Amino acid sequence: MIKNIIFDFGDIFINLDKQATYKEMAKLGVTNISNEMMAVYHQYEKGLISTDEFVDFYHQTSNINKSDLIRAWNAILLDFPKNRFQFIKELSASKKYRLFLLSNTNELHISWIQENWGIELYNEFKNCFEQFYLSHEINFRKPDANIYNFVITENNLIAKETLFVDDLKENTVVAESLGIKVWNLTPGQEDVVELFTKKII
Repeated sequence: MIKNIIFDFGDIFINLDKQATYKEMAKLGVTNISNEMMAVYHQYEKGLISTDEFVDFYHQTSNINKSDLIRAWNAILLDFPKNRFQFIKELSASKKYRLFLLSNTNELHISWIQENWGIELYNEFKNCFEQFYLSHEINFRKPDANIYNFVITENNLIAKETLFVDDLKENTVVAESLGIKVWNLTPGQEDVVELFTKKII
């Protein structure tokens, strides 16, 4: 019996254009994303380097104007459909499940969301969850097993009583290997609001 639900954020609640940042970086002359760039990005997602250090690295290696870089970085972020917000508010109000958010994200993206949504809406969304885990605040990122173990241990959850909803297969595979039930949601074909109509639980 499922008692706990852990939700991803991007392409579960907020829509993403996962190619947008690459396209915008290409317009700025960066067509090759090196292994070092990816490593720095992962460090930033884990909160192991600051926003200034992250931006400075890309500025120095790519010679891109910092404001252009930040705009390109945030291009991935799209809209937040109202029906998804209504869904999570109603699910939270029902008190039927313990709800958690677990997202690979970073300070620049969260700052954009807070500004774009407005802090009142952001906090209303955040308050739908018992815990709101952002990778850059807890120093872990998916799909590393330790991030799932952290959430399970911190909240005294039982894996088999927990559902994890994420759009990336690499993330759900690891969660499932730990005994967590998963829904690998396909953006554009499925929607989180279908959680009960699709009989995921």
